[in-house]
Amino acid sequence: MAGLVAVVLGGTGFLGGHIGTALTELGARVHPVSRTGGTDLVTTPPEEFAAFLSAVGADVVVNAAGRAWRADEVEMAAGNADLVARLTRALAMLPGTAVRLVQLGSVHEYGAGTPNAGTTEDHVPAPVGAYGRTKLAGTRAVLRAASGQGIDGVVLRLANVLGAGTPDHSLFGRTAAQLGAAARAHGVGQPPVALRTPPLQAVRDVVDVRDAVAAVLAAATAPAAAVSGQVINVGRGDAVQMRGLIHRMVELSGVAVHVTEDPGGPGRVDVPWQLLDIARAERLLGWRPWRSLDDSLRDLLAPVLPPAHPPPGGSTDAL
Repeated sequence: MAGLVAVVLGGTGFLGGHIGTALTELGARVHPVSRTGGTDLVTTPPEEFAAFLSAVGADVVVNAAGRAWRADEVEMAAGNADLVARLTRALAMLPGTAVRLVQLGSVHEYGAGTPNAGTTEDHVPAPVGAYGRTKLAGTRAVLRAASGQGIDGVVLRLANVLGAGTPDHSLFGRTAAQLGAAARAHGVGQPPVALRTPPLQAVRDVVDVRDAVAAVLAAATAPAAAVSGQVINVGRGDAVQMRGLIHRMVELSGVAVHVTEDPGGPGRVDVPWQLLDIARAERLLGWRPWRSLDDSLRDLLAPVLPPAHPPPGGSTDAL
């Protein structure tokens, strides 16, 4: 990584921030680009993208930008599909294929998986909802550009990502915020308070953010012959019921709450089962996840609990 010039779109966000930090620690020169940094990625023309990438001498572009659950479908289309199409056009304007594009896709592009089976990259996508549809459109833009315009692009389809800084609009981030608030408001010996969640019957593949970042780093430097034009699943390859995961988070937090599942509360109950087959990632990237869900939950909880609260505890990964 030493001397590598990396442009991270969405570089101040959850995933982009972790990716930029990891690249910097390994000696890469990182250029984070984001709306909070003053760049409106949704409206930047391809010519400006190309000029910027040329000026900084980019070796790799990681697209961690996009719009998620709080946006409507028009906003998601702009951030998850149109942006990617303009980015691929910009890359096609550059001489040769020296710039690697690592596009971060989503498990939600697949839609529902088959219970008790992992979804492979050859599965025909059938996304449920605007987020999955627009992320799939972004993936297809990269694959078209790789096959038709010769750009060097790879798509990592990420499972649900968990760890320090998980956004509060996600189930995990929202639950952590509630636990932090409960810890600050109620002392030891007080009766438990309600922690409200959406229904938790879904089964999901959940990967630690540090493992996801490791996959990005591997994809950024893998030989083009191995990864260009490929979709590669990145998950734990393990099926986790959300009810068990949330109750484990409560247990590790040490906060006295009782979980109440609210059918009318915020959240999504779109597909019952999502599990990624990650054999291709090991074959093409030499990558496998190794962090436990307990580690991920502790990393998420530690910053939101008050300083006087005991650190997240427990020593057994129960999931």
